[in-house]
Amino acid sequence: MPIIDARYYKTLVICPNNSMASELAPILAYGLPLAPVHVTQDYPSRRPLMDLIKKVDPKLCFLDFSTNLEMALATAVELQNLNAGLPVVALLPGNNPDLILRCLRQGASDFLIRPFTSDQIDAAVEKVARQVPPPSARASGAKTIAVFPAKGACGATTIACNLAFQSKRLGSKKILLADLDPLTGTISFLLKLKSVYSFMDVLSREASLDGDLWKQMVTVHQGIDVLLAPETMMEGIDDLTDAGPILNFAQASYETMIVDCGNSYTNWNLSVANLCDELVLVTTNELPALQSAQRALAWFEQHRIDLSKIRVVVNRYEREIGLNSDVISSALQADVFQLIPADYEAVQKSQMDGKPLPPGCVAAKSIAALADKICAKRDKPADGKKSSSLTGGFKSLFSRAGS
Repeated sequence: MPIIDARYYKTLVICPNNSMASELAPILAYGLPLAPVHVTQDYPSRRPLMDLIKKVDPKLCFLDFSTNLEMALATAVELQNLNAGLPVVALLPGNNPDLILRCLRQGASDFLIRPFTSDQIDAAVEKVARQVPPPSARASGAKTIAVFPAKGACGATTIACNLAFQSKRLGSKKILLADLDPLTGTISFLLKLKSVYSFMDVLSREASLDGDLWKQMVTVHQGIDVLLAPETMMEGIDDLTDAGPILNFAQASYETMIVDCGNSYTNWNLSVANLCDELVLVTTNELPALQSAQRALAWFEQHRIDLSKIRVVVNRYEREIGLNSDVISSALQADVFQLIPADYEAVQKSQMDGKPLPPGCVAAKSIAALADKICAKRDKPADGKKSSSLTGGFKSLFSRAGS
């Protein structure tokens, strides 16, 4: 199944059958992760349907043909009259060839048969993506690099900060370092910054956001614009689902955007993973961190993040301690993109001073090499191969470790 940006496919579900709707929900979450879904529990007549289409602006519709066949058929006709290009997927109670043919003749583009399965939604989404392709990927604007920790205390934030400074070395004139970790963001602490604004203020002002207001939201630090996370827990943090309003607005103003993220397992962070050009997954070579990295990779694969843009970086690497890079690659079934040697003294001093790592230290040299590979312009994609299968590597690894 090709990778698509499912957020584009706003989905309308017309399903009076509550049991069917409940069965459909997890299948949609799997097949169209992060896609906005609007569910209505009746067959609307023409005028309410017209208002619903204006409100939802759907790119895809799932229509229940089991509860009331005649009303469903009439709704299908109205949908085609109001939006001729809207793909309609029929929800059917069983494999009835006559009913399938009738639905297709009335304008349905595809169908799902109960019990709904992942294979069915895969095929339907792939067909819809061909029929209504999402907008092409951005050809200009900022190169967006998202940095994710495999688990806490892997040093992802230190790497994100230093990637921003390295981008400046590579010639980027306009750089944004964005701390989009709503719960444990620490860039303000590491860089010794204070601001009355955070990315939550950007979201709350989305409708009125302009260049002048944006300048108030960010803090300039050594020639880099920094957008901070909230200093304290704020109302609405638990409801965050989409970082798109921040990143999409900032695209036009920057050449490079470095985004420091929290754990992978939220819709908020999945939205960043979808939007970024490069995804740096930071781990160490210790078993707990590597198991977390394996789980994060499987999570991204499950939610259809393009695996070819994921770069596994092993931080604080010590050959004498933990696993070597060959074993790590085998365990993760993914290449190690960059090793960053342990350099505790230099890292601690830079954090105490709120400054980038000194250029001569070994960690800085390795992060500079990482920046050289991933901070290039869009037409010079970084190399690196990813396996399409991310399961199984740790069974043999842990069995050896325990023997």
